[in-house]
Amino acid sequence: MHRARSQGDYSMKVLQIPLLVLAVLFSAQGFAANTAQQEKMKTCNADATAKALKGDERKAFMSTCLKKDVPQTQQEKMKTCNADATTKALKGDERKAFMSDCLKKK
Repeated sequence: MHRARSQGDYSMKVLQIPLLVLAVLFSAQGFAANTAQQEKMKTCNADATAKALKGDERKAFMSTCLKKDVPQTQQEKMKTCNADATTKALKGDERKAFMSDCLKKK
């Protein structure tokens, strides 16, 4: 006993595809927007750990660090870009290209 497909079934399927595409596009934009803040959080967190800050001192440092928008020194850029390249397991020419691009951005 096969059920005949109605016009409503077909139009529902046709609507699902564009809605799925829109959902993927919107989620990708949200992901890209968070990247800069996530990087800043990572850097501030690493600095707080390196300074062995705990408790209220750490909270105050993180708050100040996350609020300021100061350019990084070349040494800080190298450290951050190198850590990112290592995390991404880049080697050889790929790593060189990534490092070059990363150091120009920051």
